[in-house]
Amino acid sequence: MAYRDLVTRPVLAWSAVAVAARLPVAMAPLALVFLVRERPGGYTLGAVLAAAYVLGEIVAAPVLGIRMNAERARPHLAVGLAVGALAFAGLGLGPTGAGHPALLGVLAFVAGAGPGAAPGGMRALLTAMVPEKSVTQALSMESVLTFGIWAAAPALATGLALGIGPGVPLLLAGGLMAASVAGLWALPAGWQAADDADGHGEPMRRVLVRAWPVYVTGAASLTLLALAELILPALLEQRGIGIGWAGPLLAGFSIGSAVGAFVYGLRGSWPGPLPVQSLVLILGVSTGVVLVAVLPWAGAIALALVLAGLLQAPAMLTRNLALRQILPPNALAAGYSVMYAAVGAGYAASGSLAGGLLKVVPPSTAILWGVALTLLLTAIGAAGEWRRVRADAPWVPADAEPAAPVGAESRDRARTD
Repeated sequence: MAYRDLVTRPVLAWSAVAVAARLPVAMAPLALVFLVRERPGGYTLGAVLAAAYVLGEIVAAPVLGIRMNAERARPHLAVGLAVGALAFAGLGLGPTGAGHPALLGVLAFVAGAGPGAAPGGMRALLTAMVPEKSVTQALSMESVLTFGIWAAAPALATGLALGIGPGVPLLLAGGLMAASVAGLWALPAGWQAADDADGHGEPMRRVLVRAWPVYVTGAASLTLLALAELILPALLEQRGIGIGWAGPLLAGFSIGSAVGAFVYGLRGSWPGPLPVQSLVLILGVSTGVVLVAVLPWAGAIALALVLAGLLQAPAMLTRNLALRQILPPNALAAGYSVMYAAVGAGYAASGSLAGGLLKVVPPSTAILWGVALTLLLTAIGAAGEWRRVRADAPWVPADAEPAAPVGAESRDRARTD
């Protein structure tokens, strides 16, 4: 199935809803910083609010994902996105972030927690809307869309905050998230789960725990992204390169990632099992980040970042595809949500490690230590994944039919069958 075959009304509707739901997520950390930056100690408070927002996502994503009903996912998604929309509106409607820091922190946490399961639920819905043979292309398209959103969000948040008002980005985020709630009714209500959807009678949590190596390697791949984003400005100063190059260099990384996701989706499958593909790709990204740490020229750093980006998105795609092999349909949204939390934790852990190391070692050395953490997580995840592959076959429903979207018509058809 070519990418052009994804250009259908249901997939286009899903894309519109996804943009409305995810652009607020991408804008939120920077928007929270701009909201309070004019207060005394504003940048410190902004960082705390951004951390509270991310913590809300990490805590709530697996909890809410586990509770999601596959065939009736729409109400769950709608409530979560509506809560997020209200929290964003509450943050933006205040007098330029003049509320009590504790109240702002609670609102930021709720804004992250409310829609925490939405990314996982939306991904599960997308993969159920297309034929099984087209899942790779659908996930690649989603990755390209996501990188586009994250590339545009900082500029949009900055322009609105400085050009109109500090609360405007958060008000826009609330409006977009509310629009995504309405857009859910243009999509199927859920996706059809197999009769034995919890995996041979196993509790959902046990089913999800079986996929722990995939979560670990997913977190490992995002530690590299944290290194690229958070230490690059300090590294440029160490190399005597203008710090203004940080933006264009990171844009090159994002563009490379979007291209890598697109190229990966051009083929329905690639040589080798998914664990091997993931290991090779993460090692390739690690090599690119090491080159960033040791090369002294801006052009060479730019090339290394672009090459690392080309492999970064496919590395994450192999993790999402691996979850589809391991988990039954009813557990996919929860699995994607746990992955969302795991990669967020990996990003935060790498960023914290790098920040601490920068106090005692040069930026280039901090990057190398971060890569060592990535390789350690990758080794742990790879060992666990190969042990699982040898000991247990992927869960496959008895009829081996792909999951199908469940709307009114498909639900009625399932009952009559």
